[in-house]
Amino acid sequence: MYNKGNELLKLCNEQNKKISEIVIAKEMAERGLPYEELIDNMKLVLDTMISSSKSALNKEVISVSKLTGGDAKKVEKYKNMGNTICGEIINSAMAMALSTSEVNASMGKIVAAPTAGASGILPSAIIIVSEKYNLSEKEMIYGLFTAGGIGEIIAKNATISGAEGGCQAECGAAAAMAAGAIIEMIGGEPETSLHGASFALLNIMGLVCDPVAGLVEFPCALRNASGVINALVSADLAMAGVKSMVPFDEVVEAMYKVGKAMPESLRETALGGVAATPTGEDIKRRIL
Repeated sequence: MYNKGNELLKLCNEQNKKISEIVIAKEMAERGLPYEELIDNMKLVLDTMISSSKSALNKEVISVSKLTGGDAKKVEKYKNMGNTICGEIINSAMAMALSTSEVNASMGKIVAAPTAGASGILPSAIIIVSEKYNLSEKEMIYGLFTAGGIGEIIAKNATISGAEGGCQAECGAAAAMAAGAIIEMIGGEPETSLHGASFALLNIMGLVCDPVAGLVEFPCALRNASGVINALVSADLAMAGVKSMVPFDEVVEAMYKVGKAMPESLRETALGGVAATPTGEDIKRRIL
């Protein structure tokens, strides 16, 4: 039905439907599933996302390596003190993104959205927006279908792999998916969703993937926290009427070319960036 953003947008305009409705119809046709089963399957995804986003807010969840953990609880406690710089919504979103990252690093159950390394961004964005606007579970589920449609386009035309395209591919794709989803959730048009997705990719273009000791922990968790803020900011820009000068499909293509141009040391090999600092190398020796 679609392979690119302009094709998806054309279907939305021709059928007067939201992105989520086009994606649902496509999934029903391709997978041969009835609507009710498809929705039930996505509800399981949403339930898992909510659980991972909340699990580490009030207790320390430590990674298997013992390298990281407990930061979600710190941010949640800081938020509850009521004197943050960025306010409750931003800090709550960061805390939930960190929570999922910590659950992932502790070998807990998460949803790769689109990857495990970027799994905290989409859930926290969906949840924080649903809480702010008092949205229903169905609206959250539809938001996830919108996110899935955007992620599918990125995966088909570029990459969602840090090993292939750097962290811009993982956290960038996740933020783009989240931005597009939450825009639809609060009443934005399909075109607005793609503008928001474009901004999210533009804001993170060129970000390297440099996990210390090769573990998806540091700086990965921090990039999940900043990634959800990227999604929220991108959504607000698009909802304000700001438009991407470069179309979504061209932004996706540019991201892919940038990723291919990165040296191997900056693509999840732990051979460059902060992983190659004296401290990063020392941590690697101690853990491995």
